[in-house]
Amino acid sequence: MAERVRVLLVDDREENLIALEAILSSLDVVPVRARSGEEALKALLSSDFALILLDVRMPGMDGFETAAHIKRRERTRNIPIIFLTVVDSAPDYAFRGYAAGAVDYLTKPFDPWVLRAKVAVFVQLYTMNQRLAEQSALLRERLAGEVSDGVPSKGGAGQVSLLAELSNRIAAIEDEFKRVRELADKSADSMLNGAVNELGVRISHLRSGLDALQ
Repeated sequence: MAERVRVLLVDDREENLIALEAILSSLDVVPVRARSGEEALKALLSSDFALILLDVRMPGMDGFETAAHIKRRERTRNIPIIFLTVVDSAPDYAFRGYAAGAVDYLTKPFDPWVLRAKVAVFVQLYTMNQRLAEQSALLRERLAGEVSDGVPSKGGAGQVSLLAELSNRIAAIEDEFKRVRELADKSADSMLNGAVNELGVRISHLRSGLDALQ
């Protein structure tokens, strides 16, 4: 059984964490709480996360400093970050958020449906990337086996079965990607569309590699 995807919630206020958990309750994710930037960085050392919802205003290490630490680490630099802050924040907060590596910036009170939809898309992207990495590893193993054998073999029943299974798995990813592509297009979010486009290129490369092997 596949492990459920984790989303890191970072906020120093208990009521905000409760509200975020309620908003995400209909999604098949595991919300993980952090009450400070330091707690967030500690959580990121031991677990993988699809997304980070990060409050800007926190005592001690604020959201911008926390994000800077996250983006400096090799393990965590590619985790998407959505900044959350109150509507009366300084006018340059949005700019600082994007400069710190955020994929989005929402002001409180935000529409829970909008946040849930954004989280759902990023979770889907994360899941698809994980599945794509697994299929890529399987394809690399097969390609390595072909190279070690010298001349590619076309007739082995085991190979035909494996390639057919790989093709079906990639087809399922391609179908799911179409749905994610439609959601991203509707959102008109340039950063989200960039992540989707990057995933599309990876899927195309994997399909091309499989086609060449077949």
